[in-house]
Amino acid sequence: MMIGIPRERTAGENRVAIIPSGITELMEAGYEVIVESGAGLAAHFTDDEYRHCGAIIADDAESLYRQSQIILKVRAPEKDEASLIQSGATLICILDPWFNKPLLEQLASQSVQTFALDLVPRTTRAQSMDVLSAMAGISGYRAVLSGAMSLPRYFPMLMTAAGTIHPARVLVIGAGVAGLMAIATARRLGAVVEAYDLRPEVKEQVESLGADFIEIEVPQTDSTGDSGYAKAQSEEFYKKQRQQLSDCVARADLVITTAAVPGKRAPQLIDGDMIHRMKSGSVIVDLAADKGGNVEGTVLNEKVDVDGVTLVGHANHPSRVPVHASQLLTRNITGFLFNMTEEGKLAPSMEDDIVAATLVIKDGEILHGKEPKKAEKPKKSATDVEEKA
Repeated sequence: MMIGIPRERTAGENRVAIIPSGITELMEAGYEVIVESGAGLAAHFTDDEYRHCGAIIADDAESLYRQSQIILKVRAPEKDEASLIQSGATLICILDPWFNKPLLEQLASQSVQTFALDLVPRTTRAQSMDVLSAMAGISGYRAVLSGAMSLPRYFPMLMTAAGTIHPARVLVIGAGVAGLMAIATARRLGAVVEAYDLRPEVKEQVESLGADFIEIEVPQTDSTGDSGYAKAQSEEFYKKQRQQLSDCVARADLVITTAAVPGKRAPQLIDGDMIHRMKSGSVIVDLAADKGGNVEGTVLNEKVDVDGVTLVGHANHPSRVPVHASQLLTRNITGFLFNMTEEGKLAPSMEDDIVAATLVIKDGEILHGKEPKKAEKPKKSATDVEEKA
């Protein structure tokens, strides 16, 4: 079977689904591989590197899609690009199916079997295929760097002949993979870090990284959804949460928000009144900007000033680290594909929980309509944060 690796066409996307070293693994598994010319350039991988590993180089997307039975991509295809996929082919990518209904209908009409990598369940067996966790780690790292570059002060404590510089105070809201990586990175840079999460079970992980865990009094609810990610709460819950977090936000120099709920708009964690209480020169990095934002006033892919506070709404932070992001994606995607491979051919089985959770379109029918089934909670090692500050 021929696997196609097209060039990503989403604006600002620098990653590639498979790096050259991954081509060798695919071919050893019995596949042939064709790569669109220039597919890896934004991630600093040349056509010659792909050729050296045994891939065929296609001059354009039309040629690639015409020859490919399996398409491996990072992001969902654009409408015109999707029309090039052959009937009966298989598409594997980060699909964001809750917000891409027109694309799903188009792919279904073309009978394109479609798998959404962002629906990989959070189980121990699926850890090596978990693209969201892999990319979230990069997002947390980059969020701290973006915040540090926007902050008009040092991060670490410094004692100099000219006086003592006190360390920056960082507040991380949301202690999933992105939040834990943000904590670890901010601590490495010398900041004093506090963190909050509505899931009390993450307290030990937060404290193991050298941060203080903030405990507030809110109604006890089921905080983890069926997918293994944080669950959406009521507006009354978020209102009480904002009231009690207000003092923590006010004393922070940098706030990083990471809250996202699969299939829903991101919850608003910081409102205008909370921003107004912050010191002039403070910074908020909103990692949920592309899902509506955790912060009132966030503008997608822009920096804006609100009452002297800089709101950073950059999306797709992993694309800013395309070499290692692509390396991790290659491991995730090949692992996902090999889980369905038998004798060099694609052989997905609905008896496999990973296949059942991620198969969105089969035989022209859209199967996805709700969150994936409840999954086993991942072990702490799944946070991808090993170094303690």
